[in-house]
Amino acid sequence: MTTSASTAADARSLALAHYAARGVLEHVLARHGITFQQQITLRAALTADAPRTPDDLVAEVRDSLKADPAAIRATLDELLAKQLLVADGTHLLPTDAGRELTAAVGAETAPVSARIWGGIPAEDLAAAGRVLALVKERADAELAAPTA
Repeated sequence: MTTSASTAADARSLALAHYAARGVLEHVLARHGITFQQQITLRAALTADAPRTPDDLVAEVRDSLKADPAAIRATLDELLAKQLLVADGTHLLPTDAGRELTAAVGAETAPVSARIWGGIPAEDLAAAGRVLALVKERADAELAAPTA
């Protein structure tokens, strides 16, 4: 099915695009024996400017995925058990195996990503980026608002 260029973005189209792209990534992750949440958590540890504590990683992943902190802590335990992260005092650090896994996933997804994103005009990507940032900002505000 091809989408018309005049189709307006809405919550459904955003969700469908997200799940389609995530599905592609999850196929690659499954071949490597890790889950989407494990990959996001491992990447957070890898891209940190300084070593992160478990609480730091839980907060960052929670902000990204809006996941339950207990589930994120379980993910940290899984990454430690798989020896993709290692405890160093109060910090969790990526291991060589964690770095290699992330690099392998990146190498596998790069050509697919290029096919998915390739050919989209820069001005369309810029507009989509602005809209998505605004949607995220508003959704985060809704999540932070007290519920009645």
